[in-house]
Amino acid sequence: MLNLALLLEQSARRDPGKTAVILDDYQLRYAELNGAANKLANALVALGVQPGDKVALMMPNTPHFPICYYGILKAGAVVVPLNVLFKHNEVQYHLEDSDAVALIVWEGFLPEAGPGFQRTGTCHNLIVVPAVASTAALPDGALNFNQLVADNSPVFDTVQTGPGDTAVILYTSGTTGRPKGAELSHFNMFFNAMIGVEKLLMIKHDEIGLATLPLFHSFGQTCVMNALFFAGGTMTMLPRFEPVKAMEIIQHVKVTYFAGVPTMYFYLLNHPEAGKYDLSSLRLCVSGGSAMPVEVMHAFNKKHNVTILEGYGLSETSPVASFNHLDRPTKPGSIGTPIWGVEMAVVDPEGKPVPTGELGEIVIRGHNVMKGYYKRPEATAEAIRRGWFYSGDLARQDEDGYFYIVDRVKDMVNRGGFNVYPREIEEVLYGHPAVAEAAVIGIPDPALGEEVKAVVAFKPGQSASEQELIDYCKERLAAYKYPRSVEIRESLPKTATGKILKRELK
Repeated sequence: MLNLALLLEQSARRDPGKTAVILDDYQLRYAELNGAANKLANALVALGVQPGDKVALMMPNTPHFPICYYGILKAGAVVVPLNVLFKHNEVQYHLEDSDAVALIVWEGFLPEAGPGFQRTGTCHNLIVVPAVASTAALPDGALNFNQLVADNSPVFDTVQTGPGDTAVILYTSGTTGRPKGAELSHFNMFFNAMIGVEKLLMIKHDEIGLATLPLFHSFGQTCVMNALFFAGGTMTMLPRFEPVKAMEIIQHVKVTYFAGVPTMYFYLLNHPEAGKYDLSSLRLCVSGGSAMPVEVMHAFNKKHNVTILEGYGLSETSPVASFNHLDRPTKPGSIGTPIWGVEMAVVDPEGKPVPTGELGEIVIRGHNVMKGYYKRPEATAEAIRRGWFYSGDLARQDEDGYFYIVDRVKDMVNRGGFNVYPREIEEVLYGHPAVAEAAVIGIPDPALGEEVKAVVAFKPGQSASEQELIDYCKERLAAYKYPRSVEIRESLPKTATGKILKRELK
């Protein structure tokens, strides 16, 4: 047996009175957090949720997230975390594609999640976590989370799942097609968190970590929530990253561990009020999601007397694949070396290793690689070849074995740590009646790393303003996806076969 929820259960048995979660003035001890997750597990079973069923979760970084996450796992079901910025059509797609039988959603997300749920034919249970002191009426047929779990026992016999059973489905996209669900097993997720605690971060029992990375993302789940609960530490939560609020929490709670994307470090370093706060409690900082600018890393390390350790991974690798290890020299600008039990290589288009220092695609194999893409055997076969997962990232490796991301094989735009896939935005633009051609690219941005830009050409006799096109996308895409600028051209550059030359546009 192996169930990812065991990492919470073991800490609850070991130290039931220890503070597990903090949100402002609200705290939950380990016994209380584990008991609440047990209550939800009992409620889900009573609703007819079976082992292996998919349960979607659309929650911000509040104590309800771990309660629901581990409650779903305890019931033997599979967690399908949804991006909280999704629009109704995106919610509908993910519910249907994952075959989710239930959706647990925070009340504040109902304007988009509600219509998305109602249009599905497979998802039958809508469970709403009400906002504090809310008196709003729920949609017809929806279940109130508080009422649902109130009368259930805080004791539950966790379903005996196997190491290879799916624990989480994390959705990721490519430059072609719709988002795909990466199936991650209990072993994938549990072992990645354990390696993080015991071999990479050395997280301690008295560690206090700030959870402002979204927990629906693999980085936040593994490197913050699962790692801290495995170690028996404390997680203080910030639902939305705000530099001043983050600095207030670090100073007040004496946060020792911070994991973030480079954009967060940029704002913590350069905010006008940064000098007012004492961040000296920080022991360890971790960066991932996109490449950390070396200048930002050096400036932050010097100012706060702390070392930012940069790592690399993908949703398909649970996510951590490589890291700048504490017991080895750190190389700023490098994603480090593979974690314990994982192999990485840089290969050419034929899959053969390239010489040291030369560019190639990163391939990965080990305990962290996903089972495959849910219901996508062709996509799985394309991504995992001869036991190696092909990352789609161009990199080089130095003589010491350290890896350096250089570019992307695909056209993905990395906006502040969020992966934005041009094809999805282009499809929306092509739905506008005036648009004949559309291409989406990433352009440099000092804070976000990259910003989303669209380049369009109109149909004969048609026109639209730049703002109209931006608003059109904004209504149909999550907030981090829509283009912030639009360039209008008479035509777009193309190859002889008619393929738009994005490289020339960039």
